[in-house]
Amino acid sequence: MRGEPSCPKCGGRVRAPGLFADSWQCAVHGSVHPLQPVVPPSVEALAVVVGRARVPVWMPWPLPVGWLFTGVVCAGDDRSGGRATAVACSGPGPLGGPGELLLVAEELGVGLGARYAGIDGPDPGTRLSVDGPPAAKVLAAGRPTPLWHVSGVPGDRAVFAGEACGLWLWAIVWPERSGLLMYDELVLTDLRDAGAEVDLLPCGALSPWIVSP
Repeated sequence: MRGEPSCPKCGGRVRAPGLFADSWQCAVHGSVHPLQPVVPPSVEALAVVVGRARVPVWMPWPLPVGWLFTGVVCAGDDRSGGRATAVACSGPGPLGGPGELLLVAEELGVGLGARYAGIDGPDPGTRLSVDGPPAAKVLAAGRPTPLWHVSGVPGDRAVFAGEACGLWLWAIVWPERSGLLMYDELVLTDLRDAGAEVDLLPCGALSPWIVSP
């Protein structure tokens, strides 16, 4: 599966740096970090993203029972490095049926998480109310990390967001009822710091959600 880089905010075509601009350009959103084409999930594809990333590459580790790694993508080019990453995992939902989890790490303004969340971006903005207690907590790179519900998202998904390592951390779950998965205090590992055990990562079929947010 091959393709061209696209806009992380809208999926539209982007123009490579050239005579009139020194950054990738979207006709709608201006200067962007290009979203690289999605490729079938494999340990090798994951290694490429991990090697390029300047932001965490989050994955539940260990994976929940029966879950598989089902896709990875990054926004950025060889010059800027990966400024946003998204990792997809799929498995049995807490209430039965299939579940999908997408974890996004990104710098401010990239807009990839908002696109997968199904909202206008580039960041959660007022849709994220941090006045009350967090909706979920994860352990990200060994640190307790609160996540809050993101409101106004499509009804087919549950979306959580917060801050980890000074960057946005988004967790998008399909279907909405599988959001219960986030109440189990998942342990997230930055795969940039993982060891050789990543070579044994179980891979499944490519998640449709990482291809068409």
